[in-house]
Amino acid sequence: MKLGCMQTLRVIKKVDFGVYLADKDQAKAEERVLLPKKQVPDQTIVGDEIEVFLYRDSKDRMIATTTHPFITLNEIAVLTVKEVGRIGAFLDWGLEKDLLLPYKEQTRKVHEGDEILVRLYIDKSNRLCASTRGIYEGLSTNPPYQIGDEVEGRVYEFGHDFGTFLAIDDKYSAMIPKHEDTSHLQLGDVITVEVTGIKEDGKLDVSMRKKAYMQMDDDAERIMDLIESYAGVLPFTEKATPEIIFRETGLSKAAFKRAVGRLYKERRIQITDGKIRKAD
Repeated sequence: MKLGCMQTLRVIKKVDFGVYLADKDQAKAEERVLLPKKQVPDQTIVGDEIEVFLYRDSKDRMIATTTHPFITLNEIAVLTVKEVGRIGAFLDWGLEKDLLLPYKEQTRKVHEGDEILVRLYIDKSNRLCASTRGIYEGLSTNPPYQIGDEVEGRVYEFGHDFGTFLAIDDKYSAMIPKHEDTSHLQLGDVITVEVTGIKEDGKLDVSMRKKAYMQMDDDAERIMDLIESYAGVLPFTEKATPEIIFRETGLSKAAFKRAVGRLYKERRIQITDGKIRKAD
C-alpha cells in the first residue's frame, strides 16, 4: 500500500464503522487500512476491489478515501492557501484534512487565498506535505511555443542570482532575467509575458517588458515620476553604473538610456552636472 497514491485495494473485513482494505496482490493481508463507512460504496462485500487514496488523518493514522485529491505523490499542482498557522500554511487539496505547507518548504511567504504551485512529498515523519521547492525539476521542457508568443505564467520561485521562475500554463519551465524588476510580484502571481528565447534543453526565456519601441513611453513616464519624487532633480544620469540605475529605477542601463533620450528630445528634462533635472 502506497501513501499519497491512488490504488486499488481489496475489502478484507466489514465492520460497523467501515471496511478494512488490503493489497489485492498479497497472499496474506499483513497491512490493512480503514475506509470509513461514509466512503464505502453501497452493496460492498468482502472480496470487492475499491480504488482509494491513502493519507493520514488528524490522529496521524493511515486512512483511505474514495475521493480523488487535487494532487498525488511527487506531482505538481496549483492549490489554494486556506489559512496560515503557527507551523505553516494549510492548503485545500480536496480532502477533509487540509494539506500542510511547512514554513521551511516555502520559498516565499504565502497568504490566505493565494493560489500557488506546489509539489507533494513524504516528510521524515512519514506524513504527506506540500513544498514550493523542487518545482523546477518537475516542469516540462517540451514547450509548444515560438519566440514572440505571448503566454501566461505563474511565479513559483525567486532565484536572485538568475531571475524569476515561472511555470507557463502551470506546466512549462520559464525564467524572467534578473535585470527585469520583479519586486512587485508574489508567489503564485499569474502574469502575461513574451517568449524571448528557447534554450537547447527546452526551457524558455521570457520577458514582462514590451518591445523596446513600445516600452520606451512607459519607461519615460516612470523616470519622470522618479524625478518628481526627488524634488525635480535626479542625482545621477545614464552614465551611472548599471547597478545604481537598476536599484533606483528597476530598469536596465540600456532601457534607462533610451527613456532618458526620449525625455531629452521632448525637452522635458535637462542633463547638467551629472544630474537629470525636470525642465522648467
